[in-house]
Amino acid sequence: MTTASPAQHMSNEIDLSVLIVSWNVRDLLADCLESIAAGPVTCVAPDGTLHGKGDLRVEVIVVDSASGDGTPALVRERFPWVTLIACEQNVGFTRGNNLALARARGRYLLLLNPDTVVHDDALSALVHHLDAHPKVGIAGPRVLNADGSTQSTRRRFPTPLTAFVESTWLQGYAPRRILDRYYVTDQPDDGVCEVDWVQGCALLAHRAVYEQIGGLDEGYVMFSEELDWCRRARLAGWRVHYVGTARITHYGGKSTDQVETRKHIHFQQSKLRYFRKYHGRAFAFALRLFLLVSYAWQLLLEVAKGALGHKRALRQARVRTYWAVLGALALGRQPKE
Repeated sequence: MTTASPAQHMSNEIDLSVLIVSWNVRDLLADCLESIAAGPVTCVAPDGTLHGKGDLRVEVIVVDSASGDGTPALVRERFPWVTLIACEQNVGFTRGNNLALARARGRYLLLLNPDTVVHDDALSALVHHLDAHPKVGIAGPRVLNADGSTQSTRRRFPTPLTAFVESTWLQGYAPRRILDRYYVTDQPDDGVCEVDWVQGCALLAHRAVYEQIGGLDEGYVMFSEELDWCRRARLAGWRVHYVGTARITHYGGKSTDQVETRKHIHFQQSKLRYFRKYHGRAFAFALRLFLLVSYAWQLLLEVAKGALGHKRALRQARVRTYWAVLGALALGRQPKE
């Protein structure tokens, strides 16, 4: 990356703030940062020096959530144009993004996972799309899996029926139309369309959205926080677009895979929080009972399979996970760090 002389400083506003919350994925984060710098952008360092010669002026803010893999040192040594917020404890995805949002100066704000790679002019394409559509407050790109296939990241709002079907044991038995509607399968992957929300692995928001509705709801430690944010934006009058012409690869779950039990717990707690906020306490209570019965049944199945000697180590791990989830759902116990 070309670096301007120390005396050369930013004279214009920053177009885009890229906000990355990282936890123990040092090498993937490095690939992500290199992909940003390789695009047609000029990165603005914390001291105002410019790195690169692209038309899009970008600042990158990395919130390191107390990683133990040397991430802060890597960022300081290899990426001096990055603003680093090194936390002394794991603050979680939602809180980490809010720390970055409070520091950001760009006209647009991109929530980006550290296990992503930005392709070509994806950042410029997203910014130009929002510039051309002033009523669109949030946009998401086409997200690819490591093998090049399209990852499903665009959504319509979940209905009460969706709550009982999506990511539960009923998913394989539900009428296809329920999930087709939720996953927006009626639109082409490489097209542009209006949706209700996009996933937070790569989510671009207009600064005006943040100033109007505030940051992410920290009641969600992880999962559903972007769903809630997009819903609040929609309620405030903003539109949400999927922009299939901008491409980003997402390797997926590299931080959460390290804490499988916590991932299950936070996913279900966030799901309950969302439906309690937007569909009422009575519905959330019914959903909680359904989840309790579902996890209890899965736990009994794993115990039975383990007793028969089928993959005992796997069964024991799942029993521990499901037992912890049951405790969290029934008693409100929080997962251990």
